Amino acid sequence: MARYNYSAKSPKGERTTGSIDATDRRSAMVLIERKGLAPISVTEVAGNAPPPPAAVEKGKAAAQKPGAAAKPPAPAPKSAAQKAGAAAPLFSKANFSFSFGKSGPPKMKMREMLLFTRELTDLITSGMTLGNALNTLSRRKTQKAQDLIVLQLRDDIIRGDSLSDSLARHPQSFPNLYVNMVRAGEASGKLAEALERLAKHFERVQEAREKVTGALTYPIIVLAMGIMTMIFMMVVVIPKFSSIFEQLGQTLPLPTQILIGMSKVLLHYGWLLALLVFGGVVMFRRWIKTENGKKKWHRFVLRAPLAKNIITSNAYAQFANTLAALLANGVQVVQALGIVENTMGNVVIAEQIHEARTRVTDGSTISAPLAAGKIFPELLTDMLAVGEQTGDLEGSLKHIAIRYEKELDRAVKMFTTAIEPIMMVFIAGMVGFIAVSMLMAVLKMTSGLNSQ
Repeated sequence: MARYNYSAKSPKGERTTGSIDATDRRSAMVLIERKGLAPISVTEVAGNAPPPPAAVEKGKAAAQKPGAAAKPPAPAPKSAAQKAGAAAPLFSKANFSFSFGKSGPPKMKMREMLLFTRELTDLITSGMTLGNALNTLSRRKTQKAQDLIVLQLRDDIIRGDSLSDSLARHPQSFPNLYVNMVRAGEASGKLAEALERLAKHFERVQEAREKVTGALTYPIIVLAMGIMTMIFMMVVVIPKFSSIFEQLGQTLPLPTQILIGMSKVLLHYGWLLALLVFGGVVMFRRWIKTENGKKKWHRFVLRAPLAKNIITSNAYAQFANTLAALLANGVQVVQALGIVENTMGNVVIAEQIHEARTRVTDGSTISAPLAAGKIFPELLTDMLAVGEQTGDLEGSLKHIAIRYEKELDRAVKMFTTAIEPIMMVFIAGMVGFIAVSMLMAVLKMTSGLNSQ
């Protein structure tokens, strides 16, 4: 046995010191956490020399009252959460997030949640206890929402709550999938492995999102620039030519008359058109939030040219990856299907998974109801059926995920290859119409002047 001097924090944020006997440093940290304290530093006493008298007195007080921290001679400092708030600058991102129009609990973005998971996994794998790992992460000040969330997680662990229960209090940052996989890892004693699987899973999700976003970014930028160019020509260029044509007093060609008419409408009623477009977008967004509208829209995107391959491949890869991760972590099939259903972004696909979940409770396989729904492709359901027959469902799901991740890559490349010439033709058509209309008018004016 060796003696260790320690410095720790109580659940109220009070700092206390003391000494404890343990076989090694890690055991000492476990014993300190059992007292309801969060270790800050634990050092072995050289030569097992007695600790300072003040530390002994505080250690005795802590031992007499387990779970309670001895009061330091100085006035009690603020809690950790208050310190974080006091230390944060007035115009930090966290302050803007919580004070200016975004009331409610703090929320981690996916990148922040992924970074937190990776760092927590690394600390636990290196030998740190959960409480000490969270305490280490809580000392990092990023001025983001994750600071407050990590502080709350650490305080919950110090009070004796499980990590899964603490994560469940932040559903906007940690989805049901995350909480259930952590709970399964805690039950099996393999929390680090569960966190590692979660990190890999959300890395794949983030990568898929970036692929889809990247495929849509270029055509959106090209379309926006084309529309802005058209508006500039209609509002600035065409009116100047129109005034010249009116002074000459000759009859203009029909395309030129149409172009000038469009320019006048945009000049006089542009605000009304902008209002109508804005109102249409708002109404459309409200409609797709309704149950009927969402179902019709999601069914449409599953059949839309070019985009359907991206959406379906991403959905099938996500289905396989999520279900495989849950099964590998020990979650029951019925519960896993329920979690997968909630993670799917397309309600049509989610309904098919719900139907499969209902049938599984009656003793059916997963592949049979998915095949009957005609939403999932035959290749996917056939591979799933093989996994069920051989007893290696998890392995089949991993193969399915790899297959559709490759399909997603091909779909994104096809989309970008096809959309570029389509956008070019569309913009060239608009600009060409303006150029031809103006050229026809100029030629007619020139011929009229020559005839005179």
